[in-house]
Amino acid sequence: MLPLRDLCLFPEASLAVVVAAPGALRALEMARRTGGRLLAVAQRESAASPRDVHEVGTVARLSEETAMANGERRVELDGERRGRAVSVLGMEALVAEVALLDEGDPGDDWGSAVEALARYLHAHAELRSFLDQQRRSTEPMSWVNLACQHLPITATARQKLLESGAPERCVKISRGLDALLRKEQGA
Repeated sequence: MLPLRDLCLFPEASLAVVVAAPGALRALEMARRTGGRLLAVAQRESAASPRDVHEVGTVARLSEETAMANGERRVELDGERRGRAVSVLGMEALVAEVALLDEGDPGDDWGSAVEALARYLHAHAELRSFLDQQRRSTEPMSWVNLACQHLPITATARQKLLESGAPERCVKISRGLDALLRKEQGA
């Protein structure tokens, strides 16, 4: 289990992080030895210890790892599926039993989310170019997840989106994108 400070990883999105904490470095080592996967979870805002993490995170694959001169490691995480930590062992290096979470069928809800994303990206060409490079799937939900991962929203808002199933996430991101765009245009 890898705690992330002020970050949240979504399925079908990638994230590069620098890992320095001894417990997190041990978590990377355990992941390498056991198939290269781990649960990436956001730390709570008032995190006093590595165990102060949210239950819902993303099962991620370690796609790249580079040792740095100061003992830290730069890792690239590829989000695969949402998961919930059912039980957690350890104090610094955390090991979790993970239950995979069903995304749910977004039905037609993804349409409004993708339309809102298109409107937002029309006003932000540089973000569209970036998301085009990051996209790993042609599925509409991959656009929604990338938006959740990279839009200028707080880590708390991202975590709430991650905890939502696909239908609810689509509705929330659609409303949020339209509100962001209105705010920017009115500013």
